[in-house]
Amino acid sequence: MRKRKPYPRDLRDAEWRVLEPLVPRVKPGGRPEKYPRRELLNGIRYVLHTGYSWCSVPHDLPEWRSVYYYFCLWKKDGTWQRIYDRLRGDLSESMGRSRQASAGILDNQSVKTTEKGEFEDRMRRSK
Repeated sequence: MRKRKPYPRDLRDAEWRVLEPLVPRVKPGGRPEKYPRRELLNGIRYVLHTGYSWCSVPHDLPEWRSVYYYFCLWKKDGTWQRIYDRLRGDLSESMGRSRQASAGILDNQSVKTTEKGEFEDRMRRSK
């Protein structure tokens, strides 16, 4: 790929150094890499940041079909989960906490239920 003008959400060198070992490499003996992994991530970040459709990836980033393909592939193979776990762990450590989450939150407001008062009121009116 030729050199291009960077987009605001492109990976910085320090960010790429953290992510590079977590992104799957090209399989040996397979087809040669068409686009650098960093550029694929830049394309994914572009879509996620702007909210544009996949087919709106700018022409100077990898082809949108490739960007979308790797987004889906890395979701299936657990790459995104590994990246998330690494970044969450790094953040926790930087705050002086354990890398592993020690608590979880369950939110009972996520599921709509019938209010008890409404049920009792309907029962009274039906008698």
